Amino acid sequence: MQRIPPELTANARQLRREATPAERVLWNALRPHRPRFTRQLVVGHYIIDLACRSAKLGVELDGGHHALQVEADEARSRYLAAQGWRVLRFWNNEVLENVEGVVEVILTAVSR
Repeated sequence: MQRIPPELTANARQLRREATPAERVLWNALRPHRPRFTRQLVVGHYIIDLACRSAKLGVELDGGHHALQVEADEARSRYLAAQGWRVLRFWNNEVLENVEGVVEVILTAVSR
């Protein structure tokens, strides 16, 4: 099994400690559900915001700066897809304004 570079592990831990408000809201909404979700999971050279390992489903939350990095986000999604992951993307404001709807979309994707 390939070892995760220490700098990625450290970065993932920092991201867990310094979660955005949208990440906190969504994490708290998903925590009681099964299968389990993980925060800031390292996959290859990327860190997925929230992930369901058993379903290989990654959830990415995008803030306003992501509008300026569409190509990088698409490359990230392609890489993860090549590793067998499905990726769902939501804007932070979607989560903050409609967390129940976002959770429903995520749980439906997990059940597939």
